[in-house]
Amino acid sequence: MQGFIINLNKVKDEDLIVTIISKNSLDTLYRFYGARHGVINLGFKIDYEKEGSAKSSIERLKDVIHIGYKWINNHEKLRLWQNFLRLFYKHLKDAHEIDDFYFNLLEDASQNWDKQSSKRVAVESYVKLLEYEGRLHTEMECFLCHNKIEGDISLIRAYLPTHKECTHTLQISQHGLKELYEHKSSLFLSNKEVDRLWHILLEGL
Repeated sequence: MQGFIINLNKVKDEDLIVTIISKNSLDTLYRFYGARHGVINLGFKIDYEKEGSAKSSIERLKDVIHIGYKWINNHEKLRLWQNFLRLFYKHLKDAHEIDDFYFNLLEDASQNWDKQSSKRVAVESYVKLLEYEGRLHTEMECFLCHNKIEGDISLIRAYLPTHKECTHTLQISQHGLKELYEHKSSLFLSNKEVDRLWHILLEGL
């Protein structure tokens, strides 16, 4: 089976507890340290097998093959990718079974990560996630004062809309935001606006 590594925890003797998003599950597996094992890292896509153990409630991760990205040697893109995937662990860590939406979302993002700005891919992917989970607020009403927003908008965590005067943060073009929400495209947002949306995203899914 295949999946994306969203968390690594070192345990005794450099063994690892590895959390992986696969098509239909969130797997937490034990990986023994050994010279014959290839290097794995946060954000890697791998092909792997699970093996039960009579000594532990955690299954063992085995037969790992790293499925590389074309951009894997671009350190900046890899850093952004790892920051993005780290968010999924915090968001999904208490789940056992998950829909294939999350795997497919990461699969699509990984394919587009070097075709346009990585931050734009992440922002567009996040909007798809918010919509899928029923948390995308498309009504232009301030989350803080509950009054209608005219003109440009400021956003806070989970892309909740507010007046600039209510949060004193960077304004986002309402036209660009509507295009993002309706068509999952950041084309009409400036790089500065995308940077702002990226930093909001880093606060948590």
